[in-house]
Amino acid sequence: MQSFVPRRHPGRVCARLARTVVFGALLAACAAWTPSAVLHAQAPASIAPGQTDAPAIPAARKVLSLDDYGIWRRVTSTALSADGAWISYAYAPNEGDGALHLNSLTMDRVHTITRGTGPAFSDDSRWAGYFISPPTPRPGAPRPVGVAPPASQRTFELRDLTTGETFSVSNAASFAFANGGQTLAVRTAKAVASAKHDGADLIVRDLRTGVTRNIGNVSQYAFNEAGTHLAWTVDAANQLGNGVYMLTLATGETRALDDAAADYAQLSWSETGSQLAVLRGSTPEGKLQRENVLLLFLDTGTTRARTVTLSTAGNSTLTGYVLSEFAPLRWAPDGQSLLLGVKEQDVEPKKSDDPAPNVDVWHWKDADPQSVQIVRLNQERRSTYPALVQLPAASVRVLGDSAMRSVQATVNQRWGIGRVDTAYRGEVAWGSSRADYYRVNMSTGERTLIARGLARTMGTSPDSRWFLYLEQGRVHAYDLERGSDVIVDASTPTRFVDITDDHAYELPTYGVAGWSADGKSVLLNHQFDIWQLALDGSRAVNLTRGVGEREQIRFRIVRNADGARRSADEQGIDLARPIVLSAYGEWTKKSGYYELRPGREPMVLRFEDRAVGGYVASRNGQRVAFTQGSFSEYPDWYVSDRALSAPRKVTDANPHLVEYAWGSKMLVDYTNSKGQRLQGTLTLPANYEPGKRYPMLVYFYERMSQNHHSFSMPVYDDRVHISTYASNGYLVLQPDIVYEIGKPGSSALDCVTNAVQKVIEMGYADPVRIGLQGHSWSGYQSSFILTQTDMFRTVVTGAPPTNLMSFYGTLYRSSGTIQQGISEVGQVRMGAGATPWTAKELYESQSPVHNVQNIRVPFMILHGTEDGAVDWMQGLEFYAAARRMGKEVIMLSYPGEPHHLGKKENQKDFQVRMRQFFDHHLKDAPAPRWMTDGVPQVRKGRETP
Repeated sequence: MQSFVPRRHPGRVCARLARTVVFGALLAACAAWTPSAVLHAQAPASIAPGQTDAPAIPAARKVLSLDDYGIWRRVTSTALSADGAWISYAYAPNEGDGALHLNSLTMDRVHTITRGTGPAFSDDSRWAGYFISPPTPRPGAPRPVGVAPPASQRTFELRDLTTGETFSVSNAASFAFANGGQTLAVRTAKAVASAKHDGADLIVRDLRTGVTRNIGNVSQYAFNEAGTHLAWTVDAANQLGNGVYMLTLATGETRALDDAAADYAQLSWSETGSQLAVLRGSTPEGKLQRENVLLLFLDTGTTRARTVTLSTAGNSTLTGYVLSEFAPLRWAPDGQSLLLGVKEQDVEPKKSDDPAPNVDVWHWKDADPQSVQIVRLNQERRSTYPALVQLPAASVRVLGDSAMRSVQATVNQRWGIGRVDTAYRGEVAWGSSRADYYRVNMSTGERTLIARGLARTMGTSPDSRWFLYLEQGRVHAYDLERGSDVIVDASTPTRFVDITDDHAYELPTYGVAGWSADGKSVLLNHQFDIWQLALDGSRAVNLTRGVGEREQIRFRIVRNADGARRSADEQGIDLARPIVLSAYGEWTKKSGYYELRPGREPMVLRFEDRAVGGYVASRNGQRVAFTQGSFSEYPDWYVSDRALSAPRKVTDANPHLVEYAWGSKMLVDYTNSKGQRLQGTLTLPANYEPGKRYPMLVYFYERMSQNHHSFSMPVYDDRVHISTYASNGYLVLQPDIVYEIGKPGSSALDCVTNAVQKVIEMGYADPVRIGLQGHSWSGYQSSFILTQTDMFRTVVTGAPPTNLMSFYGTLYRSSGTIQQGISEVGQVRMGAGATPWTAKELYESQSPVHNVQNIRVPFMILHGTEDGAVDWMQGLEFYAAARRMGKEVIMLSYPGEPHHLGKKENQKDFQVRMRQFFDHHLKDAPAPRWMTDGVPQVRKGRETP
């Protein structure tokens, strides 16, 4: 067990942690130590004090406080028109109404729409459609009884970008442009929300002539791919006029393809745009499921569509099943087959006026505990087995069953990948679970075993021939046509699993970067580089020429960087053309984009010491939009050509930023007791004075240094807002943590205290004014660290697992799972097979509750009573134990709140109390009454912090 780190004498400036396995022991204080000596001796040249990502902030600027949060805005709804001439973006403030902007990139013209949301451009780039939400209600404003909330009363608006003229539709629910941009459809919300039928008005507008028609009682609608036809289903009161209809857009001709006193569902066009499918059915009396037939309209271009009706009658493979409206209809690209779902018919439960018992039977043979079944109940009621309809015979084949619930079809729907997990149900797992995988012949239903007990699969190729999976650290490609298996990384010693992942499960890969357009190779991500591996296993080529590993830059392919809109069977990458790569410096934290040309090393397009991302290209490929920002610069959007040269800033979300004292960032390199190289990102306070020591907060989770250039947005939540604390004179350190299996708390203690000690040695932090804050997983870690050292003068811990023994048997209520998988092989990392009974001493040694007697500093706990991730009792256990042991502990319990506080008033309350708590203990500010005396229930709500 980790030994307790004794309390430092307040007069000592620093003490260095020993770099040993038994970390926590302190060396003697350095009598000859001086701040200036540390600054020059310990700080690397690249992170010398005062050398940061922003200049010093003039003292005259305002200090950021919670009262200022309302004005801060995020940028949302960013998109480029197809021709790259327009960009949309919306400013969404923390308080009040936002605004949508349609900005011309070729003219001095901007259309601003107050409360505009959800924009989309037409294909011809002339039109923009969007919603206008109702005004944000004033806080506490009364709402008339019986009136629907304003959020359901949004308006659709169409704008001619050339003239600025608009057309609007009230009470809009959805809209869509036909491909080609010549027609618009807008569906309104149901006039009466409680009505049993789903039909509502559909407004169809010819954008060339301005002619508009209103179609009543529409449930579903869809344009075909070519933009020549519009189909819709009608769902009216008492099923009067129900049917499926089609409009030929060029002529205005409307045809009823089918009508009946029945319900229609899952309207679906084929990719060819000439075939249409829909389900029609009704529920027989005494039955639970709707019994549907499939209607196929196979040639919408003729004057009379051919209709093929399918039913279960006379089809033995469908005996006991119904075609289900709960699954979508999905056409193959060639239109010769489509996938659907079937479901077992059941008898409707008998109704009774007698009260029924309410009991859940938890049985040891349950594959899933009752809690999981309860959470998934609605999902289970709508679950279906996969089936395939083949043309022209129009035969139906059921592909799944109770063992093989899932069959993932290849793009061409010739093959399926079936998953059978019956042998592994109930296994303790986290993140992924094992199953046996089969090749399924979609025409015959024949199943061929591919491999057993796989936990990591990587999908199928766009040409429908290959299935990729991981087994014992090697990447396999299964040839679906030949039924053979190849180890595709056999020709190279390079491995493609994530070696930085420190969980006790089979390590995942870094992911598939893509497939070559010629179908002969797969592109795999390495930790840094991108490799091309022949699917026959014959060769492996490092496409990025080792530049990534050599310079410690992580390269990843930017998909659709040319802006083209591709179908599922056109996703192969043409390696003869330039490829755009995103780039991230592992240790520099630089980011940006490179271009990879065939046979050459990656060439820099833009690689900055800031956060560069969000790459979006117009469909014509001539214009690119991206974001760039840093801790002190909001990530606004810029536009440029494909070379990213001379970018032009188009958004300015927070121009008031210059008015505030903000702060700046620097990187800190350190090692843990095992000598592992780690980094942290340190925020220096506004108006930082070199050589002066400041109070410091440590805010962490697992790895945090990647957030070095993240903008610290002031928002209402339950986290430490770095910008606010830096503006108010604090340092904020975010260190990286790596873990040893079985010792999650000790690992965090090791890494965090070494990071803190490094900052102390560098002359930045006041060693007796350091606080620690963490939430959820870092709530556990901060609680454990609290019991092991008094390096921190105070700690605030949120939603923390505190007793690993009892936590093991609690529920993750959001999913219903028992916290066994996360404890053994998941985030807690106690080890595969390590249970509280087989490793009792280990669990106790790593549990804050079992070490509560060691606490020597005041601390505070945050927990919502309805936390669906970490049971509220975990917070209460820690509070109760500490209180019983006479420790200075305060618990802020928020009734009805989930894992993260959701109500703005509670978020504000916690932000105020956390600041007061830290200010008192780290800056000697007076303690408010709630801290000194508590808040009796009789005075709850009568006092503000």
